[in-house]
Amino acid sequence: MVAVPTPTTPQVPPRRRRIPFQPLPVRDGLNATRVVLPQNGDGSDGSPRWDTVLDHLVHRFPDDEPRLREKVAAGEVVDHLGRPVTPDTAFAQHARVFLYRDPPVEARVPFEIEILHRDDDLVVVDKPHFLASIPRGAFIAESVLVRLRRDLDLPELSPAHRLDRVTAGVLVLTVRPEVRGPYQTLFAERRVTKVYEAVAGVDPALDLPRVVRSRIHKERGVMRASEVPGEPNSESLVELVATREDSSGTGDGSRGRTGLYRLTPHTGKTHQLRLHMSSLGLPILHDNFYPTFYDVRPDDFSRPLQLVSRSIEFVDPLSGRPRRFETTRPLQEWS
Repeated sequence: MVAVPTPTTPQVPPRRRRIPFQPLPVRDGLNATRVVLPQNGDGSDGSPRWDTVLDHLVHRFPDDEPRLREKVAAGEVVDHLGRPVTPDTAFAQHARVFLYRDPPVEARVPFEIEILHRDDDLVVVDKPHFLASIPRGAFIAESVLVRLRRDLDLPELSPAHRLDRVTAGVLVLTVRPEVRGPYQTLFAERRVTKVYEAVAGVDPALDLPRVVRSRIHKERGVMRASEVPGEPNSESLVELVATREDSSGTGDGSRGRTGLYRLTPHTGKTHQLRLHMSSLGLPILHDNFYPTFYDVRPDDFSRPLQLVSRSIEFVDPLSGRPRRFETTRPLQEWS
């Protein structure tokens, strides 16, 4: 076996993020939306000016104007202290207001969540492909978090980490706000061993196992991440577990070699494993982002990305005992 280099990426413990205070409780599995009021212009140069909070909300969400007026009238829009916003509440620069927005109508993702473990502190699940971890974009109710909050009646449930919507496997969530910090810190400080499995083509000339390091950059609002020049901020161990000859690895029906890979990320950048496999010339099967983007309809569930979070292991920050959670979920192109 080829020797694997010792990881040398410098580790800088990230700062713990402060959880914003929510004056409104979770309702039907969803947190209230926080809106930060911008700087108010005086109107002299054509910049917008708002006399009341409601004026700004209507300007910001014009399609929701009737519902916004109803919610303000019903006392369902509050400030950071939980005080109801009225139609006459004066606009204040950089103030925070909270309200429940009406979720969009969503088609159900036709896959169920399997619970691997549940206790007073944690819920650990096997997340299916195509189901978002948290509410985001077009997927609000159709997310692991909202489904579980509703199904298990756990309104304070919160993810300790995340998985891409198209990635399946082990996902850890915390049950109570009191324990959220210690478990989230485990992931933030990289004190968790995560092992993934993926199916991709095989390059006989590629020397494996190997550690892949690169600098990954992700711009806000841009779907894909990219590898850029500079000091590496991501690191993954790539191991080839098994190979076989079949027709699934080439995409054109001809026979080729397909491999089952064990992927161990040492860092957790966006799309890290997908980028690192693509950079080796081994894009994960059915990855519509890397190396080239192609569109897939949101209701097309026929070709799941062949990537699964197989196991998660850590020393429990509360009990000090080792814990390990694993899924037996098969990968479609390897089963």
